Amino acid sequence: MRVLTSVAELRADAPDVVLLDVRWALGDPHGHARYLTGHLPGAVFVDLDAELSAPPSPAAGRHPLPSVPSLQSAARRWGLSAGSRVVAYDAGPGAAAARAWWLLRWAGLTDVTILNGGLAAWTAAGGELEQGEVVPVPGDVVLSGGGMPVLDIDQAAALPTTGGVLFDARAGERFRGEVEPVDPRAGHVPGAVSAPTAEVLTSDGTFATAAVLTEHFIRLGVRPGTPVGVYCGSGVFAAHEVAALAVAGVEAALWPGSWSQWSHDPDRPVATGT
Repeated sequence: MRVLTSVAELRADAPDVVLLDVRWALGDPHGHARYLTGHLPGAVFVDLDAELSAPPSPAAGRHPLPSVPSLQSAARRWGLSAGSRVVAYDAGPGAAAARAWWLLRWAGLTDVTILNGGLAAWTAAGGELEQGEVVPVPGDVVLSGGGMPVLDIDQAAALPTTGGVLFDARAGERFRGEVEPVDPRAGHVPGAVSAPTAEVLTSDGTFATAAVLTEHFIRLGVRPGTPVGVYCGSGVFAAHEVAALAVAGVEAALWPGSWSQWSHDPDRPVATGT
């Protein structure tokens, strides 16, 4: 699975690529405004909360998967058609772009990648930005679903007890239960392994190499044939971890509900510490 596109590759292929700007950060509602002030030429803005998620609920989490018809309507607005080549980016650390990458792969598209290093890598290489809204000609893409493995809450709970590895992609202090800025309970799913997404990136915000990532995930318990699942706060940063695992050649399932779903259920046990 090809996961990443470099700035150099994007420059070579730009006329044939649909660029998606997924400017999003937890607690920051100004992604679209930031997009308007400067984005990659031709990039279409994608609203993660409205277009890459269904409405939140305690039962399903903060960013449930959108329905296939809803995602298809959004993708057509972005200009996607059958055979479109798609590159998603954000302003760092890559989690929002990975959410778009994962969802479109899940929905059946095969030529979808993440711009490695995102907006920062583009500008660092001297790439120009343009301002204002880009409104593409609507596409006619047909999406399906089932293209990427998914876990529900019970499958995620069972994974560590059945020989699998369940990674928690949140920051270590949230995993340990020292802080919880968003969800109702602090801690982690019993048996989960702390694997913060920050650890798969280099100092310049790009993904580590496949060799480095392979060693990283081996240290965390991944072996050939090991079933792997990933969760985070609400299924966004988990997509970033799934992308890093894919770079390392490991297929991993994403749990969309993640901690925002688990922590709302008082019958689910919570572990703290390491």
